Amino acid sequence: MSRLTDEILIDRVELYDTYEKGKQYYESGKVREVKTTPNHNYYVASVVGGSVYKSIVEFNSYDNIVATSCTCGAYKKYHGDCKHIVALLILIMDYEETSLTRYKKSEGDIKNILHYYSQESSDIKTPVNLEINFKLTAEGAFLDFRIGVDKLYVVRGAEKFISDLQENKEIEFGKKFKFSPEIHCFNSNDKKLIDFITLLYENYEINFYNSYGNKYNSTFKGNAIYLGPESLKRFFELMKDRKFNANIYHSYVEDIIVTDEDMELNLKIEESKEDLLLRVVDGSQLISLTPNGEYFFYKDKIYQLSQEKINNIMPIYNEIIKKETTAIRIEKDLKETFISEVLPAIRKHSKLIIDKNVEESIYSEPLHSIMYFDKQDELILGKVIFNYGNISINPFSSQKTNDLNTEKILLRDIETERTIMMLLEQGDFKVEDGGFYLEEEEQIYDFITDIIPELQKHCEVYYSESFKKVGLISSKSFKGGLKLDDKSDILEFNFDIEGVDDSEFENILGSLREKKKYYKLKNGSFLSLDNKAFDHIVDMLNYLDIEGKDFHDGNVKIPKFRTLYLDKFIRDRGIDYIKKNVNFKRLVQDINDPDDIEYELPKGLTADLRDYQKFGFKWLKTLSNYGFGGVLADEMGLGKTIQMISFLLSEKEEKGSEASIVIVPTSLVYNWEEEVKRFSPSLKTLVIVGSKDERNKLISTIKDYDLIITSYPLIRRDIGEYRDIFFRYCILDEAQYIKNQESLSAKSVKNIKAKNYFALTGTPMENSLSELWSIFDFLMPGYLLTSKKFIKKYEWPIVKKEDNEKLKELSNQIKPFILRRSKKEVLKELPDKIEQKIVVDMLKDQKKLYKAYLQAIKGEIDDEINAKGYSRSHIKILAGLTRLRQICCHPGIFVEGYNGGSGKLDSLEEIVAEAVASGHRILIFSQFTTMLEKIKKLLEYNKIKTLYLDGGTPIMERSNLVMDFNKGIGDVFLISLKAGGTGLNLPSADMVIHFDPWWNPAVEDQATDRAHRIGQEKTVQVIKLVAKGTIEEKIFKLQEKKKEMIDKVITDGETLISKLSEEEIISLFDME
Repeated sequence: MSRLTDEILIDRVELYDTYEKGKQYYESGKVREVKTTPNHNYYVASVVGGSVYKSIVEFNSYDNIVATSCTCGAYKKYHGDCKHIVALLILIMDYEETSLTRYKKSEGDIKNILHYYSQESSDIKTPVNLEINFKLTAEGAFLDFRIGVDKLYVVRGAEKFISDLQENKEIEFGKKFKFSPEIHCFNSNDKKLIDFITLLYENYEINFYNSYGNKYNSTFKGNAIYLGPESLKRFFELMKDRKFNANIYHSYVEDIIVTDEDMELNLKIEESKEDLLLRVVDGSQLISLTPNGEYFFYKDKIYQLSQEKINNIMPIYNEIIKKETTAIRIEKDLKETFISEVLPAIRKHSKLIIDKNVEESIYSEPLHSIMYFDKQDELILGKVIFNYGNISINPFSSQKTNDLNTEKILLRDIETERTIMMLLEQGDFKVEDGGFYLEEEEQIYDFITDIIPELQKHCEVYYSESFKKVGLISSKSFKGGLKLDDKSDILEFNFDIEGVDDSEFENILGSLREKKKYYKLKNGSFLSLDNKAFDHIVDMLNYLDIEGKDFHDGNVKIPKFRTLYLDKFIRDRGIDYIKKNVNFKRLVQDINDPDDIEYELPKGLTADLRDYQKFGFKWLKTLSNYGFGGVLADEMGLGKTIQMISFLLSEKEEKGSEASIVIVPTSLVYNWEEEVKRFSPSLKTLVIVGSKDERNKLISTIKDYDLIITSYPLIRRDIGEYRDIFFRYCILDEAQYIKNQESLSAKSVKNIKAKNYFALTGTPMENSLSELWSIFDFLMPGYLLTSKKFIKKYEWPIVKKEDNEKLKELSNQIKPFILRRSKKEVLKELPDKIEQKIVVDMLKDQKKLYKAYLQAIKGEIDDEINAKGYSRSHIKILAGLTRLRQICCHPGIFVEGYNGGSGKLDSLEEIVAEAVASGHRILIFSQFTTMLEKIKKLLEYNKIKTLYLDGGTPIMERSNLVMDFNKGIGDVFLISLKAGGTGLNLPSADMVIHFDPWWNPAVEDQATDRAHRIGQEKTVQVIKLVAKGTIEEKIFKLQEKKKEMIDKVITDGETLISKLSEEEIISLFDME
């Protein structure tokens, strides 16, 4: 497998387009004349583009790319590899993927394959000895070698030697020794050197051609190999701590080594008449081997010098080498400067002997530096004095104070002086009258914060009284607090900076937002703003949209719903300078852990809540107690309605009667009414439906009820009637109905007045983050800022820029106020099957048609029974009931010319859309195939993929459909109840919808068991759609009433109707 991958190559280019172009270059054969070293760590190629470019790739021993280069302009201009290098890298990758082919002369040649494996398993090879000879002359640096096992032989013709090694050829060195790649090898150290020489050979092969196409030999000269400056440095690096032979300007040394130990010259300084002489004591020759002075030959060793030594002592070494002598003369007029400024560096980096007479002429005292600062008007004035005993030097004046009355030469600490002067230079001082001054405000701040602390490491620093007023206040003097007042219900943030008047807070915040490093206070001091403490405050205030003008006496009021955000903000950043009071901490604890609070379930509740539902109940109670709203966003089927009903009943039992309002989709109005009656009969419920006059009359009685139920369409029409009504709670079910903030539904519900607001939805966000904003704008206006600010701060960065930090911040913001559990999370508490009846009201035209058919059918049946008797009228009765059931589903399945809709079909459309969005896979059963066809058409219009099975589906196709669905094909499987109610294994579905009720509940149970069976890993949700006030409700009630009996007496082929009494049958045709 290649050490390269497409991902590695893509990461190495600045633009993906570069990778694509490189790939095209490779595929079109533009990579030519490729050469590589034997170990394949170095590749060179000519790549044809606008010109022919030389591209190079080098790997290290760990198979990582360590260097690339190309002669094209793009490589020098842009970051990352160019297309020519990419083309070469792709060639290398492909070559290495099929590396075994290099051992075969022809495809399919078994002999070459066997030869390869026989090589791999051959005996251990014999290492050869390699003698390295280094020679330095006026012409340059050269290498030559001797090689052998028992005896060493001169390598004659270095170029051919390397070429033969590359081609794995045998090399003869006389009658007694022949180097054979199959039996000889180099040891690891020698192998590195051979690889290095091979690299030189490759460069020589590729680079050096003259205009006539002939090689111009500048690297290989007979037996020797020429080393240029960079090659020489590489050679010394390879030879470090390894012995070899050297001939350096006719000084021959055997077993010389390269070392990085400190090279100390033995120097002596002495008088020579009126001059000074600096000479090498032992007379050893000092020779620079590289232009930059990194390597020196001294005392039969090659030394690698540190950069510090190169910087400080090289002028001396160069002078010694240049004079070709062991002594340097310092003339009389340069003595003082040399001793004062040069001698300290020589003493630090060499063994220096100072002659007694010279020693007596030197005045040597430690440096004591003093710095003075003053302030005049807006200027900062400074003065520096270098004191050596009784001698004082002002570096900005030519005068020198000398109280010694002597001619001795001062030995100065030039290094420390230079450090101090460099620090002053960084401050951009201007020089005047033996001192220096600063006048720019920013330069003064930088000098006080950055440079004075460094100067204090080298000087005594003194300030005048006026300068001391130019103080520096740091973030350590900052303190803040968050206080939640449980009486006034107000959250306050305050901060105080010691030494700063509250009146300056507005300007300070302005400077912070402008990203300034400091703020200059009115008293002339500087407040440092360049620290994380203030950065955190700005981030926090920016989010809260707080300006400096909002502070009064260092305090600002904040909406209480910001408490949890502020707590998370402080904890995540480890901020310890903002303190929180007890009420603040208690609120955070209660919201984060409502399970710890003892809330009793309402006594009038007639349902047993599961543990997760009890947690939801407590969560709603806790949010309410603190005046917050929230989104109960449990997955469909986990009982959001019963949790909310429990909460509303609890509030009534604790606080007395006060009306709350729940707004729901039209299809769920009566479902809510039924759920409330079933689980909390003591909640007085008012359903507001009917004509405008009827609704107005109902609205006028709201104060007499505990819970008002109405729909989104009706609230839009009636919102004006609610303007003077104040509710305890306003609740939205299926809150995604207000996802469009500009919709009439959203605008209407946001005008309802209530103490608190809650939302129920399984899909709080479907398409965009703005949908989430709209729901929170209903719950707690302003919590997610204005719509415009929300888009700018969150939606645009998250959606367009994939900003994970903003995504995390938004998640932290909404997390305390959204409670969402999936079935998978609470699976241990859930039964294997959850059944839910959803009562749906018929549409106006549908209801009118139902009433007309009911009246006609009832008359026909009465006539039939009177004429033939009840026992002989079953067919007529069944036909009439079937017609009514079809109308409940959709009149269009048998009534020609019906152009109206269906309440159940509308409800089904909503349920399926939400379920599919949540990842559910659904089985839909109906007795009527014509209904299934209508459902199929609707779902396909909504881009929901469906499978279909009825009695006309061939057996083989049935099997294939089942297999396809279980493989994940399709979101919804439409199945005729009779055709697919038995015999199908569909555990990949986790939701079953019975569009119309069947007489025998056992048949429905069998259909449900297509999904709820062995192999099912998820909880199965079963939904039964029932048309309100119709025969379907009556069938459902009869099913529940007689289910125990039916289980005992109904057998296959029987229907519930055959077991009903005449009285029960007749009651089916009664209108409620």
